Amino acid sequence: MSDGMDPRSVGPRIRMMRPNLTPLEAKVVDSVFERRDFSAETALKDVAEAAGVSEAMVVKIAKKLGFSGYRDFRQNVADYVRLSVAEMDDDLSPDDSGAEIVGKVFRASIQALEETLAIADVAAFERAADFIAQGRQRDFYGIGGSAQIARDVAHKFLRIGIRASVYDDAHMMAMSASLLGTRDVAVGFSHSGATLVTLEALQIARRRGARTIAITNYPHSALAEVADVVLCSTARGSPLLGENAAARIAQLSLLDAIYVLVARRDIRSAEANLALTRDAVREKRRG
Repeated sequence: MSDGMDPRSVGPRIRMMRPNLTPLEAKVVDSVFERRDFSAETALKDVAEAAGVSEAMVVKIAKKLGFSGYRDFRQNVADYVRLSVAEMDDDLSPDDSGAEIVGKVFRASIQALEETLAIADVAAFERAADFIAQGRQRDFYGIGGSAQIARDVAHKFLRIGIRASVYDDAHMMAMSASLLGTRDVAVGFSHSGATLVTLEALQIARRRGARTIAITNYPHSALAEVADVVLCSTARGSPLLGENAAARIAQLSLLDAIYVLVARRDIRSAEANLALTRDAVREKRRG
């Protein structure tokens, strides 16, 4: 995990492993990231004592997270903390002024974008773009905020002549998924990767032979397990802003990249359809 790793990807990769940790293990990891004095010199004994666990437990957790041992974990986390210390000290507070709130919200989104780019799997992006470009029917499944993201990207695809259907109702998802086949693609949108109705729809689509794509924050989630391609966003949570808000910005940018990759596969057709759809709505505007 650590060889040649971009320091900005360390935090996101550890966060994405949280579903695999026990509550005690997660508590130990949290205790490390809560330390403002954590550095490449922080002793294993100090970490163990602060978390109330044995040194062997800390080493075990480091290896479970994909590091070779505590020293490897310490160096990578220290590098990440050093890069993002400003953002880590910038949690939103009810006492913040308007200017402070605006600045912190923007910085949280910028950090989410930078960290999502740091963990981006370009091969997965290309494969997802192939599925969507070649698909006969494209089903997008999402609930709540995830449905809004699905609608945004479906709107972009329509502009270049790529039709996609967005479903945010459990029954409609299941019915549509049951009609898919090997020439179709289903995309499940779920930040947690655990939204049951989205998971069930993707499972049905996969059983029908459709290609499946998961847009999520957790690569080891239930949704990711039933997907042929997993595209991950990441964002660090805060008490007021939460995790989903900044992750939404990262997911929109992630999907913008997919949109451009799809358009590039037949740029002449994309440009012609873009002109047609632009002209179709031009008369709806004043002036």
